[in-house]
Amino acid sequence: MITTSVCIIGAGPGGATTALQLDRLGIPCVVVDKAVFPRDKVCGDGLSGKVITGLEKIDKGIAERLRALAEKEDSWGVTFVSPGRQSMDVPYKPNYNKQSDEPLGFVCKRIHFDNFMVDELKRSPNVQLFEGITVDKYSLEEDGYTVRNSSGDFVVKAKLLIIANGAHSSFTKDVAGIRMEPKYYAAGIRAYYKGVKGTHDDSFIELHFLKNLLPGYLWIFPLPNGEANVGMDMLSDAVRDRKVNLKQLLTETLKQDPVFAERFRDAEMTSSLDGYGLPLGSKKRRLSGNRYMLVGDAAYIIDPFTGEGIGNAIYSGAIAAKQAAACLEAGNFGEEVMMAYDESVYRVLGPELNLSYKLQQLVKYPRLFNWLMKMGMRNKQLRDVISSMFYEVDLRKKLTKPSFYVKLLLNR
Repeated sequence: MITTSVCIIGAGPGGATTALQLDRLGIPCVVVDKAVFPRDKVCGDGLSGKVITGLEKIDKGIAERLRALAEKEDSWGVTFVSPGRQSMDVPYKPNYNKQSDEPLGFVCKRIHFDNFMVDELKRSPNVQLFEGITVDKYSLEEDGYTVRNSSGDFVVKAKLLIIANGAHSSFTKDVAGIRMEPKYYAAGIRAYYKGVKGTHDDSFIELHFLKNLLPGYLWIFPLPNGEANVGMDMLSDAVRDRKVNLKQLLTETLKQDPVFAERFRDAEMTSSLDGYGLPLGSKKRRLSGNRYMLVGDAAYIIDPFTGEGIGNAIYSGAIAAKQAAACLEAGNFGEEVMMAYDESVYRVLGPELNLSYKLQQLVKYPRLFNWLMKMGMRNKQLRDVISSMFYEVDLRKKLTKPSFYVKLLLNR
């Protein structure tokens, strides 16, 4: 039996960040993942400014090494396209200069980014990493959790458990009691293409809210070497009720839509077309309990509008590590004490999640969404608000003030 203060299930961005923060705090931990890295993960591959900001807060060296990673594309913003084909470019940083500024966003295949994070774990002296082991048994005892694999030949005893094993976590469902609700869940698919025409010179990621795709969108994320991550997601209740075949819808859109047909005329699909689920942070949930915390996708905190998952996983991981340190110091891991974790996560991410959920609902009304896009094209405040969902900025405080919305509506 391995004995540790903290055991982290999952070595993806959320779990890895938790371990890296614990390491910098001098707290030993064990990380267990069912995969052997490098491994692929179906995802949009977008790394928003929150990723680099979050890692920088833990250790500037990690952020510097990420910036030097060769297998990523520097991205300087987002292009939103409305149902009426109005297009609005929203830079991650207003008035950016490519020659002098550091990029705040990137696009990086998960096989490369997640492996980068695992390499960071391997250089951290307080982290024990175990790959290729599936933990599927959890036993809560008076002094902590005991976790095992199915054969019982791998056992860890920990005072505190961090669950970061993704959208399909059995712990999230069976112990934390969070179930998949189609209204607050999205289905996504993605494939890699080479030779897509018309991408932004500064590698802006593209989100296309076309009328026949609502309440979902199509994305194009530029990658190095002329590749692009191309995909689509839609709310699960809409997929179910309308009996949508997402793979067919994406394929037909790229072939039959006049704009995309031209852009993809000479493009080549370089991978299979794969699907995955997105547990959205559209409603507030309990993210912790007696001796455990949920992190990243296992906590259902993906941005409802943008699909931002990695940045939110990193932020929640860092918060979980600091809460773990406080619990260890106090020797208290009870449900009431753990509530501080929930409060911190929703204090940091809540304003964005609430705003994104409202924007997601707006997408259901194409005319209203078209109007918002037109207004955004001439309203700097609105563009800045949307930017705030992608990079670290203090604009979130404005969202709580009625005067902000009055000025927004009056276009001042």
